[in-house]
Amino acid sequence: MKIGVVAPARGIDEALAARALGLAAVAMPEVDLVFHPQCFLSEGHFAGSDAVRAAAFLEVANDPAFDAIWFARGGYGSNRILHSVMPQLGAAARRKTYLGFSDMGFLLGALYAAKVGHPVHGPMASVAGSGDGGAAFARSLLWLTKKDRSVLDPGLDGRSAAAFNLAILTALIGTPWLPDLTDHVLIVEEVSEPLYRVDRMLFTMAHATQLKGLAGVRLGQVSEVVNNDPPWGESLETMIARWCGEMRVPYLGRAEIGHVRSNRVVPFGVA
Repeated sequence: MKIGVVAPARGIDEALAARALGLAAVAMPEVDLVFHPQCFLSEGHFAGSDAVRAAAFLEVANDPAFDAIWFARGGYGSNRILHSVMPQLGAAARRKTYLGFSDMGFLLGALYAAKVGHPVHGPMASVAGSGDGGAAFARSLLWLTKKDRSVLDPGLDGRSAAAFNLAILTALIGTPWLPDLTDHVLIVEEVSEPLYRVDRMLFTMAHATQLKGLAGVRLGQVSEVVNNDPPWGESLETMIARWCGEMRVPYLGRAEIGHVRSNRVVPFGVA
């Protein structure tokens, strides 16, 4: 199996890529893990210009020799290439699995909306350097290569699901890149935000006309919360239950996804 790694947002360094290649070689020597040279570029915040990042993604997506694309890392930037890459995806791109999360939710959502390939929310190649002994890295690799169900979020129940970082989800609302999530269980997570901003994003989610018809909502990890001044004074469980009430969809409890080492795998649609 041949897996291509590209960086539609921020890049990584060659030392981290070497660690990822070493982990893959030990865990699954039959896998050919290929880092596109674009992953190591730097142009301001990004791994190369918008045009360079778009070209690298299209090169691997449209190459029938690759079975899957594993995104290198998040950050910000994949939204800036949607308008150029989505119309250029060909037949080979429609057969691939695409795995990542965080900022990559822009691409995962757009791919799912266009019914291109198999988008999956899960740990990215950069977790090779997370210090967890390669556990998160292995989870994604096991799904990409073997569709090993042991790596899935344990709350998946056979219904269609989709998982997003909350900031990415709310940025997609009102755009053509947000998929139709009717009858889906929507799972959200967040990182590095004060709770008042989480509350504001949940307001947008709850009242977005494009999100009518959800089967339910689950909450992943909300990590590295920025302190409120004054203190927020409301628990996350209370907050999301309140907004689900306004949304008139059931709150279905917690999920094991997010910007944490325990981040599990959630395929878009039915696992």
